[in-house]
Amino acid sequence: MATHVPWASVQEGQDWLLSCTPNPEAVQHAWEAEQLAAIPAGAHLRVAEVTLVRSLEAIRRLGFNPHGPVLADFHDDASWWLLPAGLTDELDDVPGLTVHPAGWELLCPPVVRSVGGRWWVATPDGSGRLTDPTLLAAAFGPGGYRPEREDAPCPRTP
Repeated sequence: MATHVPWASVQEGQDWLLSCTPNPEAVQHAWEAEQLAAIPAGAHLRVAEVTLVRSLEAIRRLGFNPHGPVLADFHDDASWWLLPAGLTDELDDVPGLTVHPAGWELLCPPVVRSVGGRWWVATPDGSGRLTDPTLLAAAFGPGGYRPEREDAPCPRTP
């Protein structure tokens, strides 16, 4: 069943994304021309890149735990998680995950639609919420993150 996302939340997410770039007008212009626009890692966010399949599995493992925006590209089998700007070494030991440095630019479509095979698997919601790197590391770890209800032992029947 598809989840309905109110237009106001989508617009707030897009406004937040625009606030993360030094030139929102240029980004908006690119989006109006059906082009991807560069959102730099740095002052507002950092970006972790991993294959699309691994990201979809991590999202499944996280379940209803809130996480930040995730961008995906079908053509390149890639995905990008938006993380806090103050990220340190929490994700250094996660195999196959690349954390891009400040200044690196993520080419993004607008929140409201896909462009060139890129789409938001988890959209920015306008709150500024980003993915907790510890939670992300657990989701990509060897055993993977499991909500407590999945870790609980099965009840015994008499």
